[in-house]
Amino acid sequence: MCGRTCLTLEPCDVLKACRYRKPKKSNNSKENQPECDNVANNKEHECVLEPQWRSEFNCDRKYVPSYNIAPTDITPVLVSKYHFYDEEEAKNMENSRVVVPMMWGMIPFWHKGDYRKHGLTTNNCRLEHMLNSKLFRGPFRRGQRCAVLCEGFYEWQTTKSAKPSERAAHLLYMPQKDQIKIYDRSTWQPEDVNLLKMAAIFDVWEDDQGDKIYSYSIITFESSKIMSWLHYRMPAILETEEQLNTWLDFKNVTDEEALAVLRPCTQLEWHQVSNLVNNSRNKTDKCNKPIEMVKEIKPEMNRIMTAWLNARKRREAVLSSELESDEDDQKSYSYSAGVGGGNTTTTSESESELHAAKRPRYRDYKRAMKKIRDGDTSAADVTDTNQDSDASKSQLE
Repeated sequence: MCGRTCLTLEPCDVLKACRYRKPKKSNNSKENQPECDNVANNKEHECVLEPQWRSEFNCDRKYVPSYNIAPTDITPVLVSKYHFYDEEEAKNMENSRVVVPMMWGMIPFWHKGDYRKHGLTTNNCRLEHMLNSKLFRGPFRRGQRCAVLCEGFYEWQTTKSAKPSERAAHLLYMPQKDQIKIYDRSTWQPEDVNLLKMAAIFDVWEDDQGDKIYSYSIITFESSKIMSWLHYRMPAILETEEQLNTWLDFKNVTDEEALAVLRPCTQLEWHQVSNLVNNSRNKTDKCNKPIEMVKEIKPEMNRIMTAWLNARKRREAVLSSELESDEDDQKSYSYSAGVGGGNTTTTSESESELHAAKRPRYRDYKRAMKKIRDGDTSAADVTDTNQDSDASKSQLE
């Protein structure tokens, strides 16, 4: 856990969904920040702020909204402005938060070469081992704390015995206002949705050309009662504004104080979804729908394979009829040869020779498929006559 998320909002809508209230500056305020005087006031003593979107190069990787986000994808995360602006610039900014697209799965700082080939699974970081980890200890001590944004995350039920492909998948998300259905975009606007925010740590990796990639790992710990029925691990969810502020404010909050806010979530909702989400290449809007709303669609068989199987069935029918005909001829021959005192040939030997002469070869199928891909339509006849294979080869291909 956590292995998949869902976020379908465009960057401008992500910012709307991340609006937050900040108290106006008071006379005894410790922070030297300008008052919030040019945004809409919701209450007399509060104002609504919107984070700033900051796109980093990330080796030209971009955030793409998706119903099925997997590790190594780029997703938006919330961070403190002090990670990207110096003290003077930060003082002139009204808000304290920045949204930055980062790659899911922290790249080890010691890795050289292709960032996709470090060979480690780093999409999650176990809280129990974080301070002892060569990879995670440094970013945490440097205050590189962030919050991963999503509409919900997917989890598979591992508390019941089942094959991985048959485990029930669920979408888990924060409670929403009345009438809002997280899986139905027609029922909510970005500024009204309650996004799920997961505590994470990030780091910056540089390639040989000096290009940087920002990447993160989601912090997890042992599941509480709210999720232990589904999986033995759960993400550290920041469900209140107080938790979020404390986690992001590395300038004023110590490591120990930040760790203290990482506690099991008390409110969480979920519904079972289709196993379409099992394949990260499935990006359809059916991924986050309740399973009862989704009709299970069997994947269409490859067109060439279908044609080959149909040709094989026809060929088997022809061979069967030929065998029956040859068997009758052989019986007649054996009888006449026996009566005439000549050498006899058994039916089993005749069938063996017939099979040896007409047994299809797998290489013929491969050659015919190559011709079809190259545009040779005459290869269709070849699939009809020469492209049979035994059952094991059919399954292998």
